[in-house]
Amino acid sequence: MAKHQIEVITSVERRRRWSREEKERLVAATLEPTASVSEIARSAGIHVSQLFRWRKELCRVSAPSVPQLVPVEVVGTLPVPTPALPEPPPAPRLRKKASMVMIELGGGRRLRVESDIDTEALARILDVLERR
Repeated sequence: MAKHQIEVITSVERRRRWSREEKERLVAATLEPTASVSEIARSAGIHVSQLFRWRKELCRVSAPSVPQLVPVEVVGTLPVPTPALPEPPPAPRLRKKASMVMIELGGGRRLRVESDIDTEALARILDVLERR
C-alpha cells in the first residue's frame, strides 16, 4: 500500500491585502515592452484576471468633475457678411462649325484634319509623317 501525504489546514486562510504601491509595482511591470502579464501574475501568486483588473483601475484617466472654464473677451461685433450670389453656370462653349483642312505632304500624300485640331497634336503627327 502506498503512503500519501495529507495536509490538514486548521485555520481559516484570509485574503491577502495588496497595498497600492504593490499593485502599482506589478501593473508597471506589465507595461514594459517585453513583459508577459501571465508570468508577472504567476510570480506574484495571483490570477491574471486580477492583474488586468488592477491595471484597468490604476490606468483609468479620471475626467475632471468640474467643467473647466476658459476666460472669454468680447471685443465688438463683426459686420454681417452679405450672402454671396451663386455663380451662374458656365456658358456652354460654342463650337465653331468645323471645317476640313487638306494638307499636301508631297509624294502624293495628303492629310485631312479638322480646322480646330490641337496645334501641338498636329505638330507631332507631322513629325511622325516626315520621318517616313
